[in-house]
Amino acid sequence: MKTKFLNRFMLLLLATFVLACSDDDDNGVDHNDDPDMIELNIVETAQATESVSILVSALAKADESSSNDLISTLSDETTDFTVLAPTNDAFTDLLERLDGFDSLDDFNDEQLQDLLATILTYHVVAGASVTSGDLSEGQVITTVQGEDLMVSLTGGVYFTDAAGESAQVTLADVETNNGVIHLIDKVLLPQAAIDALADVLLYSITDLAIATPTLSNLVAALQAADGDLPTVLAGDGPFTVFAPTDDAFETFLSDNGFASLSDVPVDVLTQVLLNHVISGANFSTDLTAGYISTLSTAGVDGNNLSMLVDLSSGVTLNGVSSVSTADVKALNGVVHIVDAVIGLPNIVDHAVANSDLTELVGALTAEGNTTFTDLLSDSTTDFTVFAPVNTAFTAFTNPNSNALDAILSNHVIVGTAAFSASLTNSYVTTAATNSDGDALSMYINTDDGVTLNGGSMVAAADIVATNGVIHAVDAVIDLPTIVTFAVADPTFSTLVTALTELTPETDFAGILSRSEGGNTDGINPDFTVFAPTNDAFAALASIPEEDVLTQVLLHHVVAGANVRSTDLTQEGDTMATTLEGDSMTITLPGTGTNIADVTDGSGTTGIGIIAVDVQANNGVIHVLNQVMIPDTTN
Repeated sequence: MKTKFLNRFMLLLLATFVLACSDDDDNGVDHNDDPDMIELNIVETAQATESVSILVSALAKADESSSNDLISTLSDETTDFTVLAPTNDAFTDLLERLDGFDSLDDFNDEQLQDLLATILTYHVVAGASVTSGDLSEGQVITTVQGEDLMVSLTGGVYFTDAAGESAQVTLADVETNNGVIHLIDKVLLPQAAIDALADVLLYSITDLAIATPTLSNLVAALQAADGDLPTVLAGDGPFTVFAPTDDAFETFLSDNGFASLSDVPVDVLTQVLLNHVISGANFSTDLTAGYISTLSTAGVDGNNLSMLVDLSSGVTLNGVSSVSTADVKALNGVVHIVDAVIGLPNIVDHAVANSDLTELVGALTAEGNTTFTDLLSDSTTDFTVFAPVNTAFTAFTNPNSNALDAILSNHVIVGTAAFSASLTNSYVTTAATNSDGDALSMYINTDDGVTLNGGSMVAAADIVATNGVIHAVDAVIDLPTIVTFAVADPTFSTLVTALTELTPETDFAGILSRSEGGNTDGINPDFTVFAPTNDAFAALASIPEEDVLTQVLLHHVVAGANVRSTDLTQEGDTMATTLEGDSMTITLPGTGTNIADVTDGSGTTGIGIIAVDVQANNGVIHVLNQVMIPDTTN
């Protein structure tokens, strides 16, 4: 027993020496030529080598079939063998490629065990002990299984199997008393095994595409694109690929005026292909209706494009491409074959594709109107679109009888793509305008989700297009009035209380919501409102009783004029008469952090305008850091 242990120790020491040494005339491997040092046969040597323990188990598993006796055969010390021994990692890789096989235990009947024997004997040459020095470039070796292997010596020692895949020798010329072993990094497959495993043998997504005749255009496109996509899609992944057929590519080329793939700009082709790939292995049962992100970075500001998955009738992508063959399992993910190339969607494409935005699309294109579709298809400008869903349009009654085009424009921000993560409590400018042509404001509140002008919430955020981003919203955003902003912005909550609960005898809300002139009380829009913040009210010793408070509030309103900051005297004073009757004076520029300074009716100076031009449809708001007091002597 001690002698056998010492011999195994010496064998392992020899293997270590072989790994550490090289000889240019011998493919980088030293040989042990002393037969007295070799007492173990091929099977015993494998059993003593941890890195091929799965091979040993595979031999035993194959021998469970009454047709096989591999261990006894390879233990025969009267015959010479050459064995290509796949390492444990090589067997692990093979099991990962076999769909439904988790371990050797899954070779659980004689038919499968005989198949395993077919694979194993493809790694054995009988009647000769072939060292690495005996091999030559292009040499064909016939195995015990009956099929051939091809030898390559370029950059190492390689054996190529029936599938054209190569295994590299990682440790050569491990001599035994009945032959030689070469450790290799891959399990080789004969054609007989490939045929038998056709339904379970998995290939990388790239190899799967290459092997599928109807995907030849996809393969050519991958090869023509940037980023070495064939290598990427042969990598670990996992990936889900929606693979257009050859006919789909022909239609794509024709529809876009390209004679061939070579006419498609490489950067465009690359992004189109990446728009068919998503991360993860998403089988048809894993897909859910809604938006997912593709690997294409053709989205605005380099963001990943969104893709709409519609499951209402099969699987439809972005409204243009349907899955014709689902769940083609690959070694590194899954492929779904589709009937159309999925282009790079702009804002309009996404809107048209989404069945929950049909009311919006109908409104945008009513009576052949192309204004909005032309605008939102512009590739030179970025957009943010707050898109009301169908139920939002159904519920909208247009209480102020505003023009539909103006309402729709109030859902669009031009010149920027505002993603949900970047939104804060703030005002933005929409594409809608008042009668003077001033762009209307929108108040965004992010305290609890994203709310717009106090009445519309974002239901689905960050739908990424090539020229902007869409946020689906649950209510139509009507054209705002002065009251809309006062109520929506929590900065003005005390002002709202003062205008309503504390002054019930005056319908301030009704007055400041007016959009038409000719009112019997002579108070007509537009309005310019100087709105004190909550802090401004808190600085008062106390809030006055209703009769005085009413006059104070009226002193903050100028009727019949939409006075924006650009209408003021830029270096000097502008006087305006308020609804209360007293005048106020606005001085530009302001002092300190004030945009402008205000002198109220009582003569108090240094009141600061700290924000300007919150534009409503019926007037404009400028924000004050102090409550103005009228002249109480009159």
